[in-house]
Amino acid sequence: MTEPRLSSLHPGDSAIIRAISTEEGLHHRLLALGFRVGKEIHLIRRAWFRGPLQIRIGTTEVIMRRCDADKIRVSRQSMR
Repeated sequence: MTEPRLSSLHPGDSAIIRAISTEEGLHHRLLALGFRVGKEIHLIRRAWFRGPLQIRIGTTEVIMRRCDADKIRVSRQSMR
């Protein structure tokens, strides 16, 4: 069984980042925002029609495209 992706979380779910598989430029931007393996993240909101996700990591809130969230593997902490 494969690990779930950040894009598969539901609002209110928490997860731990297990791997980030993006191109180098995006990887550096995510690191600057606090996205690191082992960090806890919370999904706040999902936009309609496969729109962006609002994510909280620490005290930072980020709006992320779903195609980028598909590249981040997580392990779930809580389910809806």
